[in-house]
Amino acid sequence: MYKDLRLSIERKIPLTDEEWNFVVEKVKFIKLKKNEFLQIQDSKNSYEGFILKGTFKTYILNDNGTESVIFFSFENEWICDLESFYHQKPTTYNIKAIEESEILVISKKNKALLFEQVPKLIQFHILMVERANIAIQQRLIDLLNKTSKQRYLEFIKRYSHKANKINNRNLSSYLGVSHEFLSKIKRSC
Repeated sequence: MYKDLRLSIERKIPLTDEEWNFVVEKVKFIKLKKNEFLQIQDSKNSYEGFILKGTFKTYILNDNGTESVIFFSFENEWICDLESFYHQKPTTYNIKAIEESEILVISKKNKALLFEQVPKLIQFHILMVERANIAIQQRLIDLLNKTSKQRYLEFIKRYSHKANKINNRNLSSYLGVSHEFLSKIKRSC
């Protein structure tokens, strides 16, 4: 069950079996049904997680009650509300399973203990944070500089084998367009 996590880490840094056992001791396995939350906006419960199975959406609920999808996350990807996790602030985002999902999570306290036991994981952590920052920057650049159609085509290309898991309501929210406009984009492609 945890082999995908080990492979993800060992793509960047090697681990001994003893070091790996420290990792396994600190993570918690969570199974979520479709539409169950890993994290609820404005709560004090934040994790860093590695997705074993399933798909998640990270979104905010606006004052008018509408969702704005920020990210989708899939198998073998990391997911985290960075500010909440690292600064122990109330959560900014909702993180919801959009299909039956399995995830390994770690608390900030356990991550700090893990860094003490396996200091070389700090290097892996730095690489993860760099990757998250790059993804956030790219998302912002795309929103500011690309048309809805360009963003849609890039999403379909990037996630071709996973895009069918995303319904039109969630995809239109992610792209920042209405459901009707997304339909027009799809028809024109």
